[in-house]
Amino acid sequence: MQERFRPAIKYFGDIISVGQRLLQGARILGIPVIVTEQYPKGLGSTVQEIDLTGVKLVLPKTKFSMVLPEVEAALAEIPGVRSVVLFGVETHVCIQQTALELVGRGIEVHIVADATSSRSMMDRMFALERLARTGIIVTTSEAVLLQLVADKDHPKFKEVQNLIKASAPESGLLSKV
Repeated sequence: MQERFRPAIKYFGDIISVGQRLLQGARILGIPVIVTEQYPKGLGSTVQEIDLTGVKLVLPKTKFSMVLPEVEAALAEIPGVRSVVLFGVETHVCIQQTALELVGRGIEVHIVADATSSRSMMDRMFALERLARTGIIVTTSEAVLLQLVADKDHPKFKEVQNLIKASAPESGLLSKV
């Protein structure tokens, strides 16, 4: 979610808002976050609205997939990683290629549909459909956050509940259902 994408990506403001909600949830739950930026020299850094405080790694890249040796090393340092949550831009390029590569390595992938988009709604929707057909879990930010706490008795449930009290913006998804 980089500055140069702002004018081109459909529902960019909405996905930034939802992405920030997910990062807040990750901080609350102590979940490690790895961020990659596609060619930041030309496309800029992650937008200021996204608070990267406490992330495990921020890495520049030119490859569309974020599965780079540094990312693999960071994942290997996290005990018992079996699944990954992905969000960002563009759905049909970086998100799709990362998801397919991770699945190929035996990792379960969850893509947060309301926190990912593309320049074209057609590319976005066909990518989400393709990913779902390949066994990747296409979900929403609220569903992911509640799945992570799993129970009202989770010690961090109230903090996560505060994040989802206001519904996430629909980010153009409902018009395609």
